[in-house]
Amino acid sequence: MTAATAAAAVKGPASYFPSIEKKYGRPIEEWKDLIRTSSLTRHMELVAWLKADHGLGHGHANALVAHTLAERAV
Repeated sequence: MTAATAAAAVKGPASYFPSIEKKYGRPIEEWKDLIRTSSLTRHMELVAWLKADHGLGHGHANALVAHTLAERAV
């Protein structure tokens, strides 16, 4: 499988991860740690916080929060 094929196979929120790392210069795990350690717990509160305090765009913030909160549910 080529890198392009592997990237195309990723769906859902994780499909945003390569562009998030490239645009903001931080690894995904670092963003997820910020979300996990935040005192905020609700999806849209976390999205708004990432946008306001960390400068993320809505789609990127939403993808990170959705993926991180889904891990909590497992």
